[in-house]
Amino acid sequence: MQLRSDSFQNGQAIPVEFAFGKPGDPVALSDNRNPHLAWSDAPRNARSFVVTCIDTDVPSRGDDVNQAGRLVPFELPRVEFAHWLVANIPAECTELAAGACSEGIVARGKRVPSGPAGSVQGINDYTGWFKGDPQMEGEYLGYDGPCPPWNDTLLHHYNFHVYALDMDTLKLADGFTLAELRKAMEGHVLDEAQIVGTYAIYADAKVR
Repeated sequence: MQLRSDSFQNGQAIPVEFAFGKPGDPVALSDNRNPHLAWSDAPRNARSFVVTCIDTDVPSRGDDVNQAGRLVPFELPRVEFAHWLVANIPAECTELAAGACSEGIVARGKRVPSGPAGSVQGINDYTGWFKGDPQMEGEYLGYDGPCPPWNDTLLHHYNFHVYALDMDTLKLADGFTLAELRKAMEGHVLDEAQIVGTYAIYADAKVR
């Protein structure tokens, strides 16, 4: 399979319009549009698709995150952060237009995010990130874009994946988690493709 985007090139920076946060004083909210994605050369027996976006460079500890006068250490171990989980995309759908599934930030999260007919969308990890925030706490479904810590010295990588499955539908309802998605897909992936975009708010962030 092949996966491409008209919004950014594989291995290159994701434009600010597709991010949740952007450089400000020290950070500001951005346009939060989903990027364009299109895939091809799927197996002929593919019956549905799954799309995910995972940041693999999230700090494993929050001690220094977004703290004035401090930096998130470059060598700190990193963990995953889910930004977008879409399952049960019909086999005839092989493209998602820029902004078709997310346009702007919704405080407390999008309740019914846009997506291909028949698809279901999981919660992203802003659900946990904003827990306890009186203005932003909620259940975040669908796409919410990059917003790495504004003081993180490591450049973040956003892994966009498309999976071709041998099933029409997975037994998932809106609001599923990444762990639930991975379990549901086990043994049903016919092929997959990936592109990676980078993003940082800290001006001097570097690649490991």
